[in-house]
Amino acid sequence: MRLQGKIREWDDEKGFGFISSQDDGSSVFVHISAFPRTARRPQAGDPVSYEMAHEENGKVRAENVRFSDQSVGKRLRSAPAVSFTVLFVIFLLVSVYFHRISWLVLAGYFVVSCITFIAYAWDKSAAQRGKWRTAESTLHVMALLGGWPGALAAQRLLRHKSSKQKFLVVFWLTVFLNVAAVGYFVWSGNTDLINQLINTF
Repeated sequence: MRLQGKIREWDDEKGFGFISSQDDGSSVFVHISAFPRTARRPQAGDPVSYEMAHEENGKVRAENVRFSDQSVGKRLRSAPAVSFTVLFVIFLLVSVYFHRISWLVLAGYFVVSCITFIAYAWDKSAAQRGKWRTAESTLHVMALLGGWPGALAAQRLLRHKSSKQKFLVVFWLTVFLNVAAVGYFVWSGNTDLINQLINTF
């Protein structure tokens, strides 16, 4: 039997919260694993439907949780970001093809993005285990240096740092600065600085 309720509390860093029942207002524990892997990140106030599961210690938890609104708009929030990333990669490929930048720049984005993705995964694991966390400033610097595509992938695939508004504002600022800098160098034809930085590594 599926019940109706609303997410009363949600700790996105730890990946769990509580659902308030629509019938009697009682609260039930819910973990991120109870949601479909393709679902968006839960937020306080989201209406949901769920099933009750009883644990061996007598406590109950929610499982097979689904968002009741199933809003297409909410599920497609990430579409502009994905499209933007694809367009940027195409821009880099075209720039390399016409010798506006070195292919090492494209390779650099790939490497730094992989490192950034791993950093996000490590930070999420540390948050779940209550261990030492990666500083948000470090994640922002990695995004600024070209790791932002990997950061976006981590935010959506790992569902980490994807709903903290203050973090996202700074993150998108680093994306803008990175893209604007590369765009300027490519447009002006002055890519020596970029190539020198790449060759340094």
